[in-house]
Amino acid sequence: MSSALSMDFQYTTSIEKAWSALTDSGKLAKWIMANDFKPVVGHRFQFRTEPTEWWDGVVSGEVLVVEEPNRLSYTFASGGEEHTVTWTLQETGDGKINLHLEQTGFSTAQGLEGARYGWGQWFGRFEQALEQ
Repeated sequence: MSSALSMDFQYTTSIEKAWSALTDSGKLAKWIMANDFKPVVGHRFQFRTEPTEWWDGVVSGEVLVVEEPNRLSYTFASGGEEHTVTWTLQETGDGKINLHLEQTGFSTAQGLEGARYGWGQWFGRFEQALEQ
């Protein structure tokens, strides 16, 4: 089984601010985790948080695609699985953007639902990164 997660988020902001919230290491730290991310194809990075008894708190990745300000893709590896995360940004008019997330490579329904929950939690803080 290989499943994909697809989510859309709409914001009243500029595409440049949304792109910055997805690619600036300091802003990513505010809504996802501490990291050493750089929007450079081939750059290897890590997201880090406090470990738990079930997880070491590390997500490793490599940047695959950077098409500023519309598309960003990277690997996202943790817990023995490697996924591909792709962001697509599109202006929808009236100062609004649609942010589309696609994450592929899930081997279990539990992993897929866990990711859906995790991104939902992280996106609760995304608007804070837009305001910087």
